[in-house]
Amino acid sequence: MTPNCLKILTPISSSKRPFFSLFSKPTKAQFKTSSSFVRSVKMSYVKELAAAKKAASLAAQLCQKVQKVLLQSDVQSKSDESPVTVADYGSQALVSFVLERELPSEPFSLVAEEDSTDLRNDGARDTLKRITELVNETITSDGSYSVPTLATEDVLRSIDSGKSEGGSVGRHWVLDPIDGTKGFVRGDQYAIALALLDEGNIVLGVLACPNLPLASICGDYQKSSNNDVGCLFYAEVGAGTYMQSLNGSSPVKVQVTTIENSEEASFFESYEKAHSQHGLSSSIAKKLGVKTPPVRIDSQAKYGALSRGDGAIYMRFPLKGYREKIWDHAAGCIVVTDTAGNPLDFSKGKYLDLHVGIIVTNQKLMPRLLKAVKESLEEQSSSS
Repeated sequence: MTPNCLKILTPISSSKRPFFSLFSKPTKAQFKTSSSFVRSVKMSYVKELAAAKKAASLAAQLCQKVQKVLLQSDVQSKSDESPVTVADYGSQALVSFVLERELPSEPFSLVAEEDSTDLRNDGARDTLKRITELVNETITSDGSYSVPTLATEDVLRSIDSGKSEGGSVGRHWVLDPIDGTKGFVRGDQYAIALALLDEGNIVLGVLACPNLPLASICGDYQKSSNNDVGCLFYAEVGAGTYMQSLNGSSPVKVQVTTIENSEEASFFESYEKAHSQHGLSSSIAKKLGVKTPPVRIDSQAKYGALSRGDGAIYMRFPLKGYREKIWDHAAGCIVVTDTAGNPLDFSKGKYLDLHVGIIVTNQKLMPRLLKAVKESLEEQSSSS
């Protein structure tokens, strides 16, 4: 294994410089290209960001309604045995519906996780009916759109709008309608994750996290007495990251942590063991002298929490054979980094080119983290 196999994201809120892959130095050409891109996007994505926030917020309303009364019949299994709920489908249909109506003059391309194949089976009629009802109820309660009631075929068409392959040319929305479906089913953390790619670069991202407390989740957040939950994080390239309540409070600008001592750092990792090698993360944390246990939560809610300084490190090392999808990181990536030119390449279609994993931390902790990662990977390799 070569050192360049590990990709990194480093949230540096002050320098706004581009980020590059492990153990490689950026060339002058890379700096020039990234800087030129940041300058060019200063024309702003105000309309697109407003549409994305609205779409994610409405999808969150639908998901909250479903989670409160989640029925066993609301949960299905996809061909890869991963769960999918009526809320996944309803969320994707709503986001597609809102984006197309808020931005009618723009070509519409959506790269999303779900499609309607299973819903078109005869045995899925009741499920499709429930999804259609949920979508219509959410649109009606919002009151922004004077449209006829959507038929089931309209909903199927909206879901299938997410079949784009993405790529490096033009604009593509990237959506995970419910990131962390297993967490959603358990009643825990999940996120509606929406981002916009422009010529292969992430230019805005929105994370709606209905169950994430507005206060910090450092420590054992599950025992927190704070009942105020529901966060909306959003970022536009070069403009910083903001957080507000899903109920519509005034947004506040957030910053990543400035912790320098790794012994004082807390770290996030995936709740599901299948999503990351917890043993490897534990070895790395031990080398860093981290004293607190890991905070394990589902979904890109971790990125939102990191963006406001809840934790200092995020490590994700998927098991061999797993391929990361762009919708699993696109929105969270810009919410944490707030810059263009990060090392994850979202321009190659639906999948990310990763061989080992992803680590996220601030500039001050990165040298020690990289050293600990390298040593742990070498030990893992020699013992296998």
